[in-house]
Amino acid sequence: MFKLNSVVVRSVSNVCRQFSASLHASGRSLCENSAVSLQEAAKDTEISSSVFSRYPPLPGQDSPLRWDGKKFEELPIIHIKATYNNTHIQLTDSTGLSMARTSCGMEGFKNSKKATPIAAQIAGSAAAAKATLKGVKFVRIVIKGLGPGRMSAIKGLTMGGLEVVSITDNTPVPHNGCRPRKARRT
Repeated sequence: MFKLNSVVVRSVSNVCRQFSASLHASGRSLCENSAVSLQEAAKDTEISSSVFSRYPPLPGQDSPLRWDGKKFEELPIIHIKATYNNTHIQLTDSTGLSMARTSCGMEGFKNSKKATPIAAQIAGSAAAAKATLKGVKFVRIVIKGLGPGRMSAIKGLTMGGLEVVSITDNTPVPHNGCRPRKARRT
């Protein structure tokens, strides 16, 4: 263990010597640059600390984050329902009123083709086109279900020009659910 530590210490010290030699050869001093950069960083943190906090706001507090002049709670929501047979995408405003909707079946896919990731991606890009016509640029996504078009629909939305602010998984999970059927006797 001691040999390993001494090898690591020697290699780190060699790298530091080479780095400092290259800085001195270029005519710059390591101390001057660090002092200047520390002063600039202190000015930046004074300015940004009054506007931005690294902690999320408490309930009831106002957040300084804005997307296109809207708060997070005011952003439109895209609901994606990914079933095993189809993928439904619906755009609602922040209060829940529907603005646009589409699905793989509405985009022309039939039968088992509706249950493919390609169909979900095309439905996502069509939903993004409808959303941009309504003037929507930033959206929140709420996704429900375990179908094959789950991630492809999000990819289609981003390819269509929408900026995704957050993705929330709202898939229902049973906590031991309904009682199963009785065992079949043969």
